[in-house]
Amino acid sequence: MIKKIMAITVWFVIPAVFPLYAQQQYTLGSLWPDVEKNYPGVGAKMSAIDAAKVHERVVRANMLPQIKAQVQNTYGTYEGSAGAFFPQAGFFNVSGATTGSNGSSLAANSFGSTTVEWELFSFGKLRKANEAANTLIDKTVSEKDAYLLDLKRTLSERYITLLYNNAKLSWATRNAERLDSIRNITSGLSAAGIRPAADSLLASSSYVQAMGERDKWDGFKNASLIKLLELYGHDTVDYGISAHRFGNPKNDRLSEKHGINVSHPTLQALHKQATYYTLRGDAQKRASLPSINLLGGYAYRGTGINPNGTVSGEWQDGFRNTSSNILIGIGIMWNITSLHTNRLKSEEFSKNAESTKLLQAQYGKAMQADLSASQTKIRRQYEQLGKTRFAVKQSQDAYRMYLARYKSGLITLSELLQIRTLLEQAENAHIEASRDYWALLAYEAELTADFDFLFNNL
Repeated sequence: MIKKIMAITVWFVIPAVFPLYAQQQYTLGSLWPDVEKNYPGVGAKMSAIDAAKVHERVVRANMLPQIKAQVQNTYGTYEGSAGAFFPQAGFFNVSGATTGSNGSSLAANSFGSTTVEWELFSFGKLRKANEAANTLIDKTVSEKDAYLLDLKRTLSERYITLLYNNAKLSWATRNAERLDSIRNITSGLSAAGIRPAADSLLASSSYVQAMGERDKWDGFKNASLIKLLELYGHDTVDYGISAHRFGNPKNDRLSEKHGINVSHPTLQALHKQATYYTLRGDAQKRASLPSINLLGGYAYRGTGINPNGTVSGEWQDGFRNTSSNILIGIGIMWNITSLHTNRLKSEEFSKNAESTKLLQAQYGKAMQADLSASQTKIRRQYEQLGKTRFAVKQSQDAYRMYLARYKSGLITLSELLQIRTLLEQAENAHIEASRDYWALLAYEAELTADFDFLFNNL
């Protein structure tokens, strides 16, 4: 009966415990979705893309007919010549007949007009401007991708720094525990008269110093956690699994990539920027050419001047004696004075494009050299990790042996403390080597724009 109850209990406990254990399998990659979703810098880049899309719509709108309308009501003199005209907004309609007129010297006028101007042929100006606007969208998208890559590197570096400081805190805690054990043993031996009282003071002093070192690394660990949470956006993060992997990396790295991909976000951003400058230069060069426009208009006019020449100064009479006019035609406009200015602006954009292309080539060569160098370092760094791990194990075994000899009175306290210092140095060397190894992997991931291995194995 008891066995049956225990079996039922196990069947209920395992399903309840397993999800909790599974939820603790956090890796560096599990943090990234929340960073990408919630970090304000990503939102700023998305807004820049939206702004570029709106700009592209504005440029395309310039290809539509331009419709202008105005309404006027004026009161003034009416000297002028016969005829009709379509004034622009801000120009006032006061013309009227003067021959044979009599009555008031002032007349009221009302005027309304609508004009349509459609650029039929612009020698490619609008097309090049539209192409430049489309390239600007591609440029902002590439800049967003480059920003995300840089954000992945920043997240990796802060996570590695947290794991490093946590490892140093554990290292300082172990040192303090070992010195506390030595202090207790020495205190007992001194009380029994086997060891001098000075040994007890020396052991106590070493322990206090170790506790001070532990406090320092506890502060460093908490500070690095705050920096990580600034990116992560949550109150805490579970890094227990990563803390174990930090000092025990797996030797199953993906095959090395010996070349920089031309689609790397940083290089693509520079390429799109150079293309944008080139198209802007072409558009500026074509802006010097004339434009052929289709023109159309309708005007409605009222005046206080009667057909018989009698002029009324009354305001309401300005809405009488109406007339309407229409126009349609083709016009050619050419800003001759802009030829030199637009040529200089086009040359400026061309130089900027040339500079950006050279910068892209420089970045590509530098990144290729850095990738080859980092991969060489990673191989050697992993070999160092194996040696430092083996050195730590040997130092730990030796320390336990010497501690037993010290308890037996075979060696002095100073000799034991020297052995403990060697163990401390071996452990510290392994932590430093681990930090350098993961930092090199983060740099390689940035160069190759591939963080999959790092995100899944740390």
